[in-house]
Amino acid sequence: MTSPHSAVLSILLLCAVPAIAAEAPKTLADHTRGLQSQPGFIDVWRDAAKGRVLLSVAALDQPFLLLSSLPYALGSNDIGLDRGQAGDVKMVRFQRHGDRLFLVQDNTRYVANSRDADERAAVAESFASAVLWAGDIIASEGGKHLVDFSSFLLADQHGVAARLAQTRQGAYSVDARRSAVLADQAKSFPDNIELESLLTFQGPGQADFVKQVAADPASLSMRQHISMVRLPDNGYKPRAYHPASGGFDVGYHDFATPLAKSLDVRWQVRHRLEKTDPNATASAVKKPIVFYVDRGAPEPVRSALLDGARWWAAAFEKAGFKDAYRVELLPEGVDAMDVRYNVISWVHRATRGWSYGNALTDPRTGQIIRGAVTLGSQRVRQDILIAESLLAPYGVNAAADKQKLAEQMALARLRQLSAHEVGHTLGFAHNFAASRHGNGSVMDYPHPVLKLDAQGGIDLRDAYGVGVGPWDEYIVKHVYGQFGDDEEAALAQLRREARAAGMEYVGDTDARSPGSVHPQGLLWDFGPDSLKTWDALTAVRRRALDNFSLAVLPNERQAGEIEARLVPVYLLQRYQSEALARLLGGAEFEYATSGDVKAGLAKSGMRAIPAATQRQALDRLADTLRAEYLALPANVLDVLTPPAQGYERGREYFETRMNSVFDAFSAVEAGAAQSAGLLLDAARLNRLAWQHARDARQPGAGEALDLLLRRTWKRDPVPAAIAGGEAVQIAANWVLLDGLLNALNAGQLHAGVDAELRGKARELAQWLAKNPGTGVTADSRRQAAELIRAYLADPTRVKLRPAPTIPPGAPI
Repeated sequence: MTSPHSAVLSILLLCAVPAIAAEAPKTLADHTRGLQSQPGFIDVWRDAAKGRVLLSVAALDQPFLLLSSLPYALGSNDIGLDRGQAGDVKMVRFQRHGDRLFLVQDNTRYVANSRDADERAAVAESFASAVLWAGDIIASEGGKHLVDFSSFLLADQHGVAARLAQTRQGAYSVDARRSAVLADQAKSFPDNIELESLLTFQGPGQADFVKQVAADPASLSMRQHISMVRLPDNGYKPRAYHPASGGFDVGYHDFATPLAKSLDVRWQVRHRLEKTDPNATASAVKKPIVFYVDRGAPEPVRSALLDGARWWAAAFEKAGFKDAYRVELLPEGVDAMDVRYNVISWVHRATRGWSYGNALTDPRTGQIIRGAVTLGSQRVRQDILIAESLLAPYGVNAAADKQKLAEQMALARLRQLSAHEVGHTLGFAHNFAASRHGNGSVMDYPHPVLKLDAQGGIDLRDAYGVGVGPWDEYIVKHVYGQFGDDEEAALAQLRREARAAGMEYVGDTDARSPGSVHPQGLLWDFGPDSLKTWDALTAVRRRALDNFSLAVLPNERQAGEIEARLVPVYLLQRYQSEALARLLGGAEFEYATSGDVKAGLAKSGMRAIPAATQRQALDRLADTLRAEYLALPANVLDVLTPPAQGYERGREYFETRMNSVFDAFSAVEAGAAQSAGLLLDAARLNRLAWQHARDARQPGAGEALDLLLRRTWKRDPVPAAIAGGEAVQIAANWVLLDGLLNALNAGQLHAGVDAELRGKARELAQWLAKNPGTGVTADSRRQAAELIRAYLADPTRVKLRPAPTIPPGAPI
């Protein structure tokens, strides 16, 4: 225990010690001494020794744009984390709270564009913003605040873990000890800064897609790039979006609009393009739109990408812009992720997959900040495979030019693809109706134009169009054209001229679903008449199957690969079958405003497809469920070989339940499932029932099903000349019946439609019982009748078979 005298002595001694002067706080210069400076939009300091990036933030509460991208990625089309992929654009700002800086994302979906500060505040206070990051202020001086931004860069800003989870690859998270800020990559420019980090995601590593592509599926290392961009100045004039423009839109809800007007405000997405002489019909521009092709694209791919992307130059010239659009090779040493560059990336994946173009925009106005195109490298190889499968150029007596023709077709498709994806980054949407006018638009999905020549051979010489089409010229004028004070009237006149020229516009919403209604909005079709194109492709398919042999396969390939080349030939009409199905219960309509309709610029309502056309389409589709269409000829069956040792079937093959042997049943079931899935789509059956109820002359759902059953279960015996014909027909019959029961079981049919089709199923069971047949047909009829009765009696006690797997077709 300390005595009172000792305590007093201690106090006296302490008082006798001279006071030590307080250490002066370190300045910004002290903290950045020895670090590499990158002055610019936001001053950046590189600390390579400690693996840090410091920011000197001067502008608080001043919004700017933030976006992520992936310079090094995963390589899986199924997961969708691609090299060069751009993330979403966010409008953010730095805010100071005490001794910390916050990075706050504004909620740009809800605004009040008003001069009244209180009105603006009321909206801002009504909807949540987001704090994306917070960090301690290291030093403040002269209005600048120094922060270590490394923790932001080491977090998953691109959403990689969420994407892995969404695609069922497991729960991944950033491993901080195996991640690093790449300080040497940090750059700052007058209007943007570019920052990069290496992120390692740790996870289970057990799912198929990550196992297919990763060096170690439990440890996925990628790079994340962050761009921070000054907002564009107020010199850009946004253009109101019109639903018939063919463009993309960006928008928000504006609570400051007058009460009689819509809250929904939409702007056309487009680049800033200004004439040096605004009054001239044709003029040079202040700053051209320039795209850069990835230096990693090899020849002849590189030249094809450059050529195709340059097609848009002609459309800009016709719209009155001289030298306004260029495409060049990316300069050596340039960072392809730098937001200042519009880039066409040549991206490798483990499998073929989709290409896409992203227009990164200012959410306030729709002004495009950057165009980022991703082109999957294996698509061109699929085009060559299809061409070789049709031409059979590797036979002993094959013409020498056929191999070259296959490559030329693939490169022609690649030019079109380059133009197409660049079109998206110019602000243009898909137009799936343009193929009705030949090479109507590069914004459609083109099927190769296939025909038979005078000698009966398959002709691919004009498989794909060259250059932009009339729709593309229209859309450039509508999106970018400058019209002075008469803009609204001039744009209305453009739409009037497009309609007079027969141009139609159908976008993704009315084209992608199997049950879509518009007969013109078709992916991968060609020709103005779906029925005539079907008949032409039927002849091409038959010729290709008759000629199918090892001549479709290059000499150095293992023989088992021939099956992968059968798939696109056997399923050659898969897209045109959708064109026929679209006629059933189909109707045409237009995208327009109420004012357009009142002014005579467009028509309102739906216009049903004539009954005779619908029945012709139904007749052709019903025939695709017959053995005559589905059976493979002997020359095909006799050449198919199992994969060699060390090789295996992939997703591009038909499924097999016969070990390593080609499974003809699976091929037939896939072919039948293509048509049955379209014909038994719930939306289509509901429409057929309604159109018949409104107009008895139109086919209904019951009539359609009656015809399908007559061509399948109730048909006459299959001719003996068809190899395996009875077995083929039985396989197709079961696909149709399983599809019908699944349609009833899905709960998407209206009650009356459901009752009608259940009645048809009951009638089929009765017919099968009265007409038992013989042999294997009798066995199937007996089991089918039992299945139908059991399902109708108690669906919960019957396990239905799922639809057969169809090998992937798109993208082609």
